[in-house]
Amino acid sequence: MGKGFFISKAVGIVAIILCAGALAVIIALSVVYSQEKAKNQNQVSPTDGGSTSKPPVTPSPSNEPWDKYRLPKSLVPDHYNVTLWPRLTEDVTTGLYIFTGDSSVEFECAEETDLILIHSNKLNYTKLENNHLAMLTSVNSGVKAPSIKYSWLQNVTQYLVLQLDGKLSKDHRYHLVTQFTGELADDLGGFYRSEYMEDGVKKVVATTQMQPTDARKAFPCFDEPAMKAIFYITLIHDHGTVALSNGEVKDSSNFPVEGHNVQKTIFEPTEKMSTYLLAFIVSDFAFINNTVDGVLIRIFARKPAIAAGQGEYALNKTGPILKFFEKYYNTSYPLPKSDQIALPDFNAGAMENWGLITYRETALLYDEEYSSNSNKERIATIIAHELAHMWFGNLVTLRWWNDLWLNEGFASYVEYLGAHEAEPDWNVKDLIVLNDVHRVFAIDALASSHPLSSKEEDIQKPAQISELFDAISYSKGASVLRMLSDFLTEEVFTMGLRTYLGEFAFGNANYIDLLNHLQMAVIANGTQLPDTVQNIMSTWILQMGFPVVTINTTTGVVSQQHFLLDPDSEVTAVSPFNYEWIVPIKWMKTKVIQEPQWLTTKSATNNEMKLSGAVTDWVLANLDVVGYYRVNYDTDNWKRLVANLGTDHQLIPVINRAQLVDDAFNLARAKIISTVLALETTQYLNNEKDYMPWESALSNLDFFYLMFDRSEVYGPMQNYLRKQVTPLFEYYKTMTLNWSKVPDGHMDQYNQVNAISLACRTGLEECQTLVKTWFNQWMNTNENKIHPNLRSTVYCNAIAAGGAKEWEFAWSQFVKATIATEAEKLRSALACTKEPWLLNRYLEYTLEPDIIRKQDATSTIVYIANNVAGQSLAWDFVRARWSYIFTEYGGGSFSFSNLINGVTKRFSTDFELQQLQQFKADNSVVGFGSGTLAVDQSIERTISNMKWITENKQNVLNWFDNAV
Repeated sequence: MGKGFFISKAVGIVAIILCAGALAVIIALSVVYSQEKAKNQNQVSPTDGGSTSKPPVTPSPSNEPWDKYRLPKSLVPDHYNVTLWPRLTEDVTTGLYIFTGDSSVEFECAEETDLILIHSNKLNYTKLENNHLAMLTSVNSGVKAPSIKYSWLQNVTQYLVLQLDGKLSKDHRYHLVTQFTGELADDLGGFYRSEYMEDGVKKVVATTQMQPTDARKAFPCFDEPAMKAIFYITLIHDHGTVALSNGEVKDSSNFPVEGHNVQKTIFEPTEKMSTYLLAFIVSDFAFINNTVDGVLIRIFARKPAIAAGQGEYALNKTGPILKFFEKYYNTSYPLPKSDQIALPDFNAGAMENWGLITYRETALLYDEEYSSNSNKERIATIIAHELAHMWFGNLVTLRWWNDLWLNEGFASYVEYLGAHEAEPDWNVKDLIVLNDVHRVFAIDALASSHPLSSKEEDIQKPAQISELFDAISYSKGASVLRMLSDFLTEEVFTMGLRTYLGEFAFGNANYIDLLNHLQMAVIANGTQLPDTVQNIMSTWILQMGFPVVTINTTTGVVSQQHFLLDPDSEVTAVSPFNYEWIVPIKWMKTKVIQEPQWLTTKSATNNEMKLSGAVTDWVLANLDVVGYYRVNYDTDNWKRLVANLGTDHQLIPVINRAQLVDDAFNLARAKIISTVLALETTQYLNNEKDYMPWESALSNLDFFYLMFDRSEVYGPMQNYLRKQVTPLFEYYKTMTLNWSKVPDGHMDQYNQVNAISLACRTGLEECQTLVKTWFNQWMNTNENKIHPNLRSTVYCNAIAAGGAKEWEFAWSQFVKATIATEAEKLRSALACTKEPWLLNRYLEYTLEPDIIRKQDATSTIVYIANNVAGQSLAWDFVRARWSYIFTEYGGGSFSFSNLINGVTKRFSTDFELQQLQQFKADNSVVGFGSGTLAVDQSIERTISNMKWITENKQNVLNWFDNAV
């Protein structure tokens, strides 16, 4: 039996009977689909539902339980026995790929009821001998189960509904048995298929993505995270294929059916877990493996990828990261194995299925010849993210999706800690500031943002749940947890974390439970705080946005206000704290780190922050940007800081140099300081060699490109930036011995890319000649000598400078690319052409899954929209095809918000605003799914952009003219 699993004698006997009966059921499953056509006159396809007995007519709107999206609390699952048989060839009758299955779930009745609701979506059921869609029996022979009176599928709320002719008895257990057929569709959700070509032969993989609400597409289940159970999984599959699931293989044997032999693989029972963490996969992949302290680690991928050694990096780093998290959590890894598999088609970056983690190929496979250092970093951080979930999320799981931020925010924070353990020379922990804090500031500064934690009753429908998978949950969650860990100290933070995991192991919790354990650790350690952990963190969790903290170094007054990119925007969301926060402030005065302070009110006076000494003195707050807020100063201190950047910038820590630039530009957009002052923070960059300040500057100047690359400001801006980047270009030219070697440092490798990218973008002739020469050498010799680090920027700039010949060559290389990371670089670069007809062709390709994989469609459209020549083309394309895009790509997609934000971020005219508002109105019936909030954010951002241009265009033009 599985660890921690107890089975009574009565239950054991039932399980034996079920296992014996399963043999007959499995054979029957092979012909279920054709039998259904004969048995049911109202047969529908697997994607539509199934035949039903008619329920009582219910008036609309209904208050019936089956019309509500949340399960009643009357039934609690204990364990499931699920057998699935995916067909990796098309069904001859329907032309569909299908799977057949049978399931039995044992549940306990917690409250008397005559109704069974169990989630089911796009499954087609076989009528059993009782002429219903399911069979109900009692586990205890002394208690008779009621008969099923009505059975039907409630498609809107995704239930199989069973009305009984009597009540289930409280505290008694029952079995519910079903047989079903589903479509193994290519929709990236539930039990789905992924296809790829190998040696000219099409291969099919049956795989899964259950999170958040698609386990119900694979088998009927109580599909809520708190409905944890144990799962006994069996897969039927062809010989020559490999079956994987969460548990280890218990038995695999030959199994005759339909006149030929297949294989039946039975897995060990899982631990008690949530449905969304289930996984089962059938493929002919290969694997490599090792064992670390008794834990079997395997990396699965396409056979050519494994043969080429592309799984080695992931295999080598998984062990150290696992060991790090065991130490961090002070808890052994809860499972005997850790399988990781790279899939050709996968909608998310990766998924933390317990014991069988699924990845995009680009997130797991590394090839030194083709992969850049950013590809390698992505692999290390994503592996760390998913392994962090094995404890935080899987062992202890959120009670409901309104606390998704805690699950994903935590993993998004500690992924940097795990990656640092794997690659200690990278300083990767610093990059959370660029990748998460600064990234999410842009969204959380909108009046249409939302708090980290939602009310449970506000998150009901699957579309509402999917909408939570956004930058707020991931990046703001990571940022505030990093802040919390910092002001508590990591020792206290991990102390509370460990007792939290101990109390709720194999169960469910919410964010309050974690804060309570952190408070216990604070008390045990004697840590001094201005308030309880819950009261401090509630100001960051229960209200949207963040503050700008203003320090007046003349008066010593420190104050806070809700930071909004558009100060004129109307905040309609009511805050329980009146948009005030309890703010931890780490700061320094002229190179000397000071005692940390707290701002607990709207405004306070701190005389230590006054400047009364030399004109070279200055105050700098939010050291290393550990706090989730922006910082503003009086004009005099700003000028001192800018002057210090110009004379000796290294006196200011590197992360804070990036912060000064980012804060200044965003404060200017919010009309708190002048845009000219923000631009002045870039004047020192001709002496800056570090990556983070440059990346911060380029990220903010991207906004200037978006606003001005269609206006007369563009030319002077290009001239200024070309002047600023030329010393950096020359620096890396010298460091790399005329581009012949790779910089040693991880950050230097990144900044070399920035130097080449900006130099070419601003028209530095030497740079443009360089990239065109490299690209032409590849075209002429068919030998690609461009270093993987530089390929993305070289490909893009060469295609932008070229015409159809360069584009067609890159397209041919993309089509035949077998390395996912190389294909990704080419797919992005193909969007860089200036030829509208090529961009339109490329847009058409995005909706042809045989050309551009479904997982890549939305990001490809965004790549095209990023190109000024493709912006209007992409927008017109999305508007014209929205209904089709939403229908075809909606099932497993969390990417609609990225798509909508991506194609509208350049919008800055009244005409574009009207188009956006019309787009919202025209598609109100179709809907926007996970992009619903993004539509409102795009409208708000467009209005803000319009105002900003009106107020700043002339000043910006004058400044660039005078700065050259």
